[in-house]
Amino acid sequence: MAAEGHAPTSGEYITHHLQHWQKNFQFEDVKQVDIVDFSVFNFDSLIYSTVLGLLAVFLLWRAARKAHAGVPGRFQAAVEILVEMVDNQAKAVIHNEKSRKVIGPVALTVFVWIFFMNFMDMLPVDWLPTLFTNYVAHDAHHAYQRVVPTADLSTTLSMSTFVLLLVFFYSLKIKGVGGWGHELISAPFGAHPVLWPFNFAMQVIEFIAKTVSHGMRLFGNMFAGELVFMLIALMGGGWALTGTGIGLAIGHVLAGTVWTLFHILVITLQAFIFMMLTLIYLGQAHDAH
Repeated sequence: MAAEGHAPTSGEYITHHLQHWQKNFQFEDVKQVDIVDFSVFNFDSLIYSTVLGLLAVFLLWRAARKAHAGVPGRFQAAVEILVEMVDNQAKAVIHNEKSRKVIGPVALTVFVWIFFMNFMDMLPVDWLPTLFTNYVAHDAHHAYQRVVPTADLSTTLSMSTFVLLLVFFYSLKIKGVGGWGHELISAPFGAHPVLWPFNFAMQVIEFIAKTVSHGMRLFGNMFAGELVFMLIALMGGGWALTGTGIGLAIGHVLAGTVWTLFHILVITLQAFIFMMLTLIYLGQAHDAH
């Protein structure tokens, strides 16, 4: 992480913590990657997002399995409140009851899954990478590990792309090939044949813009939050290494506490926004222009 013989500088510390644990298709470690390299994926994001996704599904399944008509426990009550909130939002946006039976659970899963991935930002910056290095890998190279999947653009854009595929699916299912095809060439400027190329180009731009902004919004907020936690960690590290006094230590604890409490709202809000945009885009797939 730093040159041999001295502690890492602030720039080296942040650069190190922004590096993914990357693998190629042969599961070999990758030290340098081009800007676009489809043979390499971020192994840390893949592992953490998969584990957290399975955890989200398991908790929702467990709540559904143990649900009863009597007085609910705390866990059941919390899940019921969450399910009712998502169901109300789905009813307000998607008026097709048959579609809601699929889209509602999808939106609920997306909300819980993204919240869990965002919540990884609340863990100490060096905790999981150090734990993995010391007790699993025994190799300092594997300290390259980012534990917040939603701070990885490949994760958020993959999720927004999946939403786009669902939009295509419901557009075809609800409107049919002819109806959706006519919409692609007749909106927003009109159905005159001269306007068909311009309408289609605008539709393509709209789909791309929605998908990119959907993923970028979540990524940008979580990436910024991750950077702030790194800066706060540097504050504590600077006190520990230089011994500049108790004041910086107190500032480190206070800054970490305040940002953590505020970040609880951020991670919840970002999960809610991504879920709502998912519902809105799928609702638009049901509407005719």
